[in-house]
Amino acid sequence: MLISIPLVSTWLLAALTAVSNCEIDRESIVRQFNLRLNQSHPYSPLQVGNGNFAFGADVSGLQSFLPHNTLSSWGWHNSSLPTTPNQTAVSDFTGQYWWTHGRLVNYNQPNPAEKDISQWLIANPHRINLGRIGLWFGGNNVTEDELTNRTQTLDLWEGKISSSFSWNGKSVVVKTIASPDTDTVAVTITSEYLKNGGLGVFFDFPYASGKNKFDAPFVGLFNATSNHKTMLRSRKKSATITHTLDATAYDAEIRWSDQGQIKRTNNETHQYVLKPRKGCETFAFTATFAPTAANSPNSFEEVEKSATAWWNDYWSSGAFVSLPISMNSSAKELQRRIILTQYLLAVNGAGKDPPQESGLVNNGWYGKAHLEMTFWHLAHWTVWNKWNLYDRSIEVYERFLPSSYDRAKHQGYQGARIGKMFDPSGRSAPGEINSLLIWQQPHPMWFAENEWRKSPTQKTLQKWDRVLTGVADFMASYAWYNQSTKVYDLGPPMYPVSENTNPNQTINPTFELAYWRFGLDVATKWKTRQHMVVPGSWRTVKENLAPFPIQDNAYVLYEGVEDMWTSPEIASDHPGFLGLYGWLPPDPRFNVTVFQKTVEKVYASWDLANLYGWDFPLMAMAAARLGDGEQAVRWLLDSNNQVNELGMPEGGNRVATPYFPASAGMLLAVGMMAGGWDGLEGPVFPEGWEVEVEGFQTSM
Repeated sequence: MLISIPLVSTWLLAALTAVSNCEIDRESIVRQFNLRLNQSHPYSPLQVGNGNFAFGADVSGLQSFLPHNTLSSWGWHNSSLPTTPNQTAVSDFTGQYWWTHGRLVNYNQPNPAEKDISQWLIANPHRINLGRIGLWFGGNNVTEDELTNRTQTLDLWEGKISSSFSWNGKSVVVKTIASPDTDTVAVTITSEYLKNGGLGVFFDFPYASGKNKFDAPFVGLFNATSNHKTMLRSRKKSATITHTLDATAYDAEIRWSDQGQIKRTNNETHQYVLKPRKGCETFAFTATFAPTAANSPNSFEEVEKSATAWWNDYWSSGAFVSLPISMNSSAKELQRRIILTQYLLAVNGAGKDPPQESGLVNNGWYGKAHLEMTFWHLAHWTVWNKWNLYDRSIEVYERFLPSSYDRAKHQGYQGARIGKMFDPSGRSAPGEINSLLIWQQPHPMWFAENEWRKSPTQKTLQKWDRVLTGVADFMASYAWYNQSTKVYDLGPPMYPVSENTNPNQTINPTFELAYWRFGLDVATKWKTRQHMVVPGSWRTVKENLAPFPIQDNAYVLYEGVEDMWTSPEIASDHPGFLGLYGWLPPDPRFNVTVFQKTVEKVYASWDLANLYGWDFPLMAMAAARLGDGEQAVRWLLDSNNQVNELGMPEGGNRVATPYFPASAGMLLAVGMMAGGWDGLEGPVFPEGWEVEVEGFQTSM
């Protein structure tokens, strides 16, 4: 028997605090959380950037002591193809065949007989570190420990790093900022050492790594100098260094404010030193990285002006939440995470492509992004009403549509099958999980429906129609009609959200069933809104999908799973089925009593220490949807969900730090708690918290 979802009870409504009509003083709240350091962090840099470009700095304000990375959306490299016989071209890769409902289907998986070309396709292309920029101490080998009076501040409101220290009794002050429009870092240096030539700037260019799945915390090989080339073209107050790595080439255009000279340190390296003319006490320069020579901003002041305006607008627009930080330590920590995360995601998660899991801090998975993570990376922009940043990369579904159609056709399905671990061309890397995961398919439906709620126009309908049609056609084609049970099954073979089950035994996972029905329902609405014919297969599959698997009156991971609540292998990964209510609006077949028991079982039995960072926002959204704001906050601040002093989400023992799906997921959960959802206008926070919110979009 289905139990209807109750309206929020009287006690909960009484606990909800009123939303102030006064405008929140955003600047004072943001600046309370400016970062202040006195030493370099060993693996988490301070960053300046714009979503497509990021520069990581140590305590010097540059990369003087630690080779933190300079990464971009466009900076990619391919290693040479293998020379193994019959494995010298991409076309030599054939994948593997699996039995799938009575037929052989070819999947994009590493083939043991094609080991070298399989690995090449996994690792290529890989993101490259564009170059290291640091202070040159007159040829002296200076360490960070030799510096005194070290202080460093990241002004979040202006996106600027200010660093100062003393060396041998004389001060050095560095200001670092990034352009919002180009891949430019702008720097000013003030010191007496400049007067006598005792201080300058070095530029060093590494070769691409390309062999490590996790290339962290530092990307690139600085000692493989014979593998690549650099060429300097110097002018009066500017220079261009062209860096060539095999078939990849790009320029670093450097401009400076006063007279100076730049030279290679020696012929055996790719390091160059820019020495200001003697006599000056302040020196400013900009370094712009681009695939071809770019017209970089003319001065530090120009970059500073545009960056300050951009960051002011970023913080002033969209949604905002003010928590009672002076009265509650949990509220203060949550506010800290919210503010620092908003800065970090503008730098690392707002590019022309959905970001990789570690953003532009370092390389995870060779620098490639995962399309199932696109939900976690982008959904928060919609709830926080920062659509301009969401718009930068959401067209990836349209751009990758041809390759998605090719993938489905190759496997004998209709429509467009979205890949997983992708490079900028839309090619999905080989992998067993990569080729058998399916929960990324309905993501476009979630995004499209949220856009419709924001802007119910013909333009919105046209924007998404081709994508939703292609994906829905695949979803209907993928579902297999079971003659014995008279329902449509999902899988096998497949991997559910948790990725830790036997793919040949995994059938009808709870979350995927709900998401499949949600996606087909949105696609149906899309055609109806345009007065178009709805394909019959969409309705048939949606209305006849297998029922949710239930054991002991609780939802389980998939149909027929054994010992789910006691198996350490299963109860130690994503509890994805909790997305049934929280992430998603209630399914027509949803039973709230069964779900509440499911939540209780997860709380009691799941191995929290082994979860990924976005699992905690997932659980927080479920708790909030059930009206438990206190538990939602507890999940967001769980001791297993660590965020370091710089705001970086700790990756744990499974992935590299930072793990930005955790950060973006936290913002999504907070946004839903602040803005509410259909049937409840938020906020939903712990009882007694005085919370001010403004500008949030109500969730489904």
